[in-house]
Amino acid sequence: MQHDSTNTLFALAADLVNYTSRHLFLTGKAGTGKTTFLKYIRENTKKNAVIVAPTGVAAINAGGVTMHSFFQLPFGPFVPDSLNNYNGNGPATDKHSLFRNIFFTTSKRELLQELELLIIDEVSMVRCDMLDAMDTILRHFRKRYDVPFGGVQVLYIGDLFQLPPVIAQQEWSILGDHYNSPFFFDAQVVKEAPPLYIELKKIYRQSEQHFIDILNRVRNNVPQREDLEELNDRYQPAFNPPAGENYITLTTHNRKADVINEAELKKLSGPTHTFTAEVSGEFSEKALPTEMNLQLKQGAQVMFIKNDSGTERRYYNGRLAIVKKIRGEEITVTFDDDEELVLEKETWKNIRYNYNKEKNEVEEEELGNFKQFPVRLAWAITIHKSQGLTFEKAVIDAGASFAAGQVYVALSRCTSLDGLVLHSRIYSNAIATDRRVLAFAQREQSDEHLQALLREEKEKFQAELLVKTFNWSKVVAALQEWKENIQGKKLPDPDTAFSLCNSILSKVREQAGIAEKFQAQLRQVIQTGDRDLLQQRVNKAIIYFAKALADEVIHPLQEHLSSLRFASKVTKYVKELRGTETVVLQQLQRLNQLVYGELVFVQFEAPAVKPQAAVLKGKKEKPVKGASNRDTLALYREGKSVEEIAQLRNLAATTIESHLSSFIYTGELALEELVPPNRSKTILAAIDTAGLTATAIKQQLPEDFSYGEIRAVMNDYRRQEEQKKQATENLT
Repeated sequence: MQHDSTNTLFALAADLVNYTSRHLFLTGKAGTGKTTFLKYIRENTKKNAVIVAPTGVAAINAGGVTMHSFFQLPFGPFVPDSLNNYNGNGPATDKHSLFRNIFFTTSKRELLQELELLIIDEVSMVRCDMLDAMDTILRHFRKRYDVPFGGVQVLYIGDLFQLPPVIAQQEWSILGDHYNSPFFFDAQVVKEAPPLYIELKKIYRQSEQHFIDILNRVRNNVPQREDLEELNDRYQPAFNPPAGENYITLTTHNRKADVINEAELKKLSGPTHTFTAEVSGEFSEKALPTEMNLQLKQGAQVMFIKNDSGTERRYYNGRLAIVKKIRGEEITVTFDDDEELVLEKETWKNIRYNYNKEKNEVEEEELGNFKQFPVRLAWAITIHKSQGLTFEKAVIDAGASFAAGQVYVALSRCTSLDGLVLHSRIYSNAIATDRRVLAFAQREQSDEHLQALLREEKEKFQAELLVKTFNWSKVVAALQEWKENIQGKKLPDPDTAFSLCNSILSKVREQAGIAEKFQAQLRQVIQTGDRDLLQQRVNKAIIYFAKALADEVIHPLQEHLSSLRFASKVTKYVKELRGTETVVLQQLQRLNQLVYGELVFVQFEAPAVKPQAAVLKGKKEKPVKGASNRDTLALYREGKSVEEIAQLRNLAATTIESHLSSFIYTGELALEELVPPNRSKTILAAIDTAGLTATAIKQQLPEDFSYGEIRAVMNDYRRQEEQKKQATENLT
């Protein structure tokens, strides 16, 4: 999915999600692109992400699942402190009783442990206590009790200036002692880890700046007298839309909207046609995005309830149309501009998230779907259901029951003042945006501050990913699980299997100890800013740890698997052991895919057979991280020049040189294959003067010496020095 390249704040927010660990609250008025942003992140992030929403319909529309189903949240209030002193009448849950009703499968626990990004859509409707419950669950199952959400990044999406969370008086009588308000931003975890407040500003729907200014002042509780006068000029209590004018009436209650729609449908001559939705698999009636039985007549006014999933974008959520003709199952509608469209059924999916160990990513499993024409009768709709929609012509019929927050929601559905009609006047006391929402909105930061923060956080994020690669906890856990799985298995030689497992586990724990010490050293090197030293240390670490994994874990593990080829009654054991093997191979792959800015690291290819991973259908492939040095080496050995390889691989020649020079360090290429002896001699002389810093060496040399040649000689120099050191140690 593409995003508007002129909207710099959109791009900035996307980068903050994808390249930092910061929590974000993404907001914006109706029509600024919040839904587009959600879809963009969903389709483009490389992080293991899930989308949750507070209601079934919101979850289906967002392409995610409900918070309650994903986290098994309690339906009553969640008290963040102990219930020991609780004297309330209604049911409530605290941190101790929360886990009594949670029954996660092993697969679900793995998913929670591997989760990197949690996206919460329609967060304005989420109660504060539900966020604290999610936080408690994530800390518990990720075993990271000291970090908000157990270390998962959270992206909140919503507009707090729309309708607030629904909370019964009985529930607030319990929660009021623990929270300042029901809004999500008053959750304890949000106070502990406040999100960056980003408001998308570019209006894609309203085009009148004057109307936008009035809406902004209504939104912020500061309407001018002239604003109310201008809005009330649209007051026409007896207004009836002229024939052919596609007005929609916004009301406060469902029943009122239904009565208007039914009455208008009856006025039309001709037969009523009923279109029944197709439902397959699991799909809750509470999450139906539109009617199961859609009743239409020729001449009926309808509204699209989904954006066009095709490339032409012929309709969008909220666009009005008139049914021109119905022939059997074929419905033709016409728009204001007389354009005709034959409707096609759309599909809404009910999904479940799963963690795929082989691919190390979160996947969506379709449990069921709902197919129906993406329209509903639309002479009237409730203000609540109109959230997120916009109309060119709207009649606002709220009587005297304008609730706080509803004024802005209703008015901002219109694209212009010209299309707005009021059935009741708007008074200043009806405009009452919650002061706590206004206070939270003051946290918005400037674009310049966010840009600077992105640069700083991006570097920290990359550094942490680099350090995290040398975390051996997954490998240790996988080997420990193998040890436990051996118990009770009918193997040909269980004692040998157990002994082998203990031996490998001991070596892996030793590797883990060295890796932990290296992580601490790596953080210190990163802080110095010395890129050459960083590259040198990481290259050495990759070779050491990759070789250790291959020799001490992968090869003996695969030999053990090979020994069971013809054994019976070991299918389950082999499958479990393949899972262990996959975890180890993934660790080797992470080492070989290391990236840090523009630095290119060495790769180590273990002579091991990788298992064929099962591929689930319907899941997009993640972009490959980094280029493969091995592909470059193979092309070079075919006799191609650096320039030819660069052209073939669509990479810079300097990058190809860096790839090749890394193999000098491993001894797979000889220095003279890349640098003529007379030139390497000149570079070595410069090393004697300037030391092992590429920039300093370059300054000592004529212009025609490249960094690729310099790094090749440096790698050869380091390799020879290490060989000398090793030989000396062997003698002593």
